[in-house]
Amino acid sequence: MTSTSRITLNHRSITGEARYTALAARFRPVFDRIAAGALDREQSRTLPFEQVGWLKDSGFTALRVPAEHGGDPVSAEHLFRLLIELAAADSNVAHLLRSHFAFGETAALQPAAFRELWFPRILAGQIFGNAATERSGNALGTTSTTLRQQDGRWLLSGEKYYTTGSIFADWVVVMASTAGVEGRQYAVVPADAPGVSIADDWDGFGQPLTGTGTAVFDDVPVEAGNILQRQVTSTLEPAFFQLFLLAVLAGIGRAALHDAGGLVRSRTRTFNTGSGQLFRHDPLIQEHVGLLAAKVYTAEAVVTAAARDLDAAADPSLNLSAEEAFLRAELAVQQAHVAVPGLVLDAASALFDVTGASAVSQSKGLDRHWRNARTVATHNPSAFKARSVGDYLVNGTVPTGLHSIGDAPSPSSAPAQSAAPSTFGAIS
Repeated sequence: MTSTSRITLNHRSITGEARYTALAARFRPVFDRIAAGALDREQSRTLPFEQVGWLKDSGFTALRVPAEHGGDPVSAEHLFRLLIELAAADSNVAHLLRSHFAFGETAALQPAAFRELWFPRILAGQIFGNAATERSGNALGTTSTTLRQQDGRWLLSGEKYYTTGSIFADWVVVMASTAGVEGRQYAVVPADAPGVSIADDWDGFGQPLTGTGTAVFDDVPVEAGNILQRQVTSTLEPAFFQLFLLAVLAGIGRAALHDAGGLVRSRTRTFNTGSGQLFRHDPLIQEHVGLLAAKVYTAEAVVTAAARDLDAAADPSLNLSAEEAFLRAELAVQQAHVAVPGLVLDAASALFDVTGASAVSQSKGLDRHWRNARTVATHNPSAFKARSVGDYLVNGTVPTGLHSIGDAPSPSSAPAQSAAPSTFGAIS
């Protein structure tokens, strides 16, 4: 058993793969229930409120709560493997929990009083969403949403978009700026507070049920203790936040492979230009399925390997400095980000090579795998990740964790980018 496993599993008597087997057995019945209605929900645009409730009730949303706060935390590897399984059942449901789990990673870095306030809420099943990105008008590294003091209390005002998961949440973590305060802040506000409005107006062609839409904050009162200053430190938060997307992508690949196998097994029609056999006995079709499976396997293996690097980076027994830990996690995830999207997009497209024209029927909804994968893959341009890795390997330049999106400055006023900013809900 590795030292990482000992740290992660705490008092558990089972470790490693045995632990994951037990976790998967616990949650797979819930994932199966979620999968059963996934196609119907997406075709009818029915938001998965009920399904999120099942995950809360099962304890899935509390999987990273530290033991000292009553949790039984799983490793990053086990969490991301479970997320792959959940995304295979419904990629929307897995994706919408991204900011929730990211908030837990952020909370773990805060002072004891903050942790003692928020981890019991996560343990009780409360969900956290995000409101970080604005459509336009904010300069890169800034936000137009503001916090201000009036009559002795803090008020939050502004409009956000790409608020994935917030429509399902109990709390929304809002990125804001405060006059006279350097940097940006997080304001944690109740999703049902007066002045909060969250709309399901996401118009993307993929991931339609993630609640990715507009959130408006109109003089929303914020308790002073619920305001956090974003700290520019070498943390693992950026890598965790981005690897979450790659786990969703890997799950989409697994769903495409599952559907490919079902199509081939059930197909009775064939072509005179082929072998004339049933598709499931045709060696060329078998080869296509095998190639598709290899792409999906590789994507999952890359995500799992990167998650292990996250665990290693957080392992105190390795005595890594903050920069060494950041580099181990960030480089792993950036390289994974270059590899995984292409593998999954190829698999989602190759799905249509194992059947005939009947596969494009809208009633089957098979196009959703490519649309959803393409949507997730657009979040962060992989070209920037490849350049970053190359620059480090060639020149030793420490990579920058993704932390903001905004209007580009003019060349003469471009701000210097810090090496490893803290991240929570920082991008669409």
